[in-house]
Amino acid sequence: MARQVLILHGWSDSSRSFRSLAAFLSANNYQPKTLWLGDYISKDDDVRVEDVGKRMAEVIDVMIANSELDSSFDMIVHSTGSLVAREWLTTRYGAEPERCPMKRLIMLAPANYGSKLAATGKSFLGRVVKGYDNWFHTGKSMLDDLELSSPYQWELARRDVLVSAGGDTTKFYGADRVWPFVIVGTHPYASALRQIVNENGSDGTVRVCAANLNARGVTLDFRETAEDKMVQTWGTRLDSDVPLAVLPTRTHGSIVDPERVDRDNREDIAETAEEKALLGKLILEALACADFNAYQAILAAWEQISEATAERRKAPPAGSKAEYFHQYMQMNAQVVDDYRRPVTDYFLEFFSGTTKAYDEANVYLHREVIEDVKVNSVNAALRNLFFDNTDLREGYYRQLPKGADPVVYLSLSAASPGKNINYFEREKIGAKQEIPVHLEGDRTKRWLRRNTTHFVQIIIPRIPNPGVFKLTNYANI
Repeated sequence: MARQVLILHGWSDSSRSFRSLAAFLSANNYQPKTLWLGDYISKDDDVRVEDVGKRMAEVIDVMIANSELDSSFDMIVHSTGSLVAREWLTTRYGAEPERCPMKRLIMLAPANYGSKLAATGKSFLGRVVKGYDNWFHTGKSMLDDLELSSPYQWELARRDVLVSAGGDTTKFYGADRVWPFVIVGTHPYASALRQIVNENGSDGTVRVCAANLNARGVTLDFRETAEDKMVQTWGTRLDSDVPLAVLPTRTHGSIVDPERVDRDNREDIAETAEEKALLGKLILEALACADFNAYQAILAAWEQISEATAERRKAPPAGSKAEYFHQYMQMNAQVVDDYRRPVTDYFLEFFSGTTKAYDEANVYLHREVIEDVKVNSVNAALRNLFFDNTDLREGYYRQLPKGADPVVYLSLSAASPGKNINYFEREKIGAKQEIPVHLEGDRTKRWLRRNTTHFVQIIIPRIPNPGVFKLTNYANI
């Protein structure tokens, strides 16, 4: 007998968008009475992701108590629905994750680590386009959570995926816990109007690297001078990597429509019958996963699918560009001082070595590899940097002279907060520190990974100038 499945939509959407997915599941032995379509408020400015997760817990608890909902079920989420599900999981079952009734969590184009479009949604344009039918509300609180490198994403990632220094190690995903799966497209929107929001490395709304639940974390403590003490790698709560399938012909809209029955999802994107059927095949495969060994097998198989998608860059089909199939990564940076207070006036730079030689390669790095930088509107100490990993490996490293180390250094420059305090050095008004963050060919030092979000907390020393405090002998007064 097919298990019950809950389907959860994303921001500014509703359950109506999932009728085609529900019909597909019904046609594959999931009876309509086993399918539940969730709805929640996402466009009212006072509602946060936490609010939806709290109310979701109340509804599910009552339904289980009334035997309307089985004590074990699966969930399919789209876009912002992934944050809601993770919020519910970690808050409702934070003390006892083994009691969570959800077993399989299939994430379709999840906004696990934000969306570039969240800032647009909060803008005047967003209020006109998305808020015209809601008193010009667009859900500012939820969009704050969705914005790239948001404080909420930092907190949630450290709650369910990463273990920072001193954090607890509770596991929510694993052999005897929830089994998450991520499926995301890498083709931008093809229709004329939607194309205005397109970005390479994304499905038109969510970046592949932001969808991937697997994340990495590190603290760079620039108060230290020795590199081995300066770098503190965070742990992971995951028993294994989460399966990620990157599909070459799916956008953010069509990722919820396995058979493309919705007219809006019949995009002018070249695909074979096998490619069209792949989405439905993967959803059913995830729902049918029987044990953790099967889960590991899916991980390996889906990785091959993602790599095959990346290979398309070498011979993109008609109507597509090679950049659609490049592999990208993003870095969420947070800079704080000794007291863990935010530092907002800083600049991150990347280059080939401590001498900043090889100008041609460094120009290429900043022009072609670093594709976007965003300052978070809620906390200016937070930045999101978007990198083309394919151009890094196949372009930047080939620009380096023969014999040069294939390395990328990160440099941080910080402006002094005032005349009495400096960062790093007392004598300088603005100062900096640098560290290697990626060495091609050395897996132990190749910290930046394709299709991945990296959380980088940087601590910089705050140096009071001599006049801040001094002692004078009474005899000299």
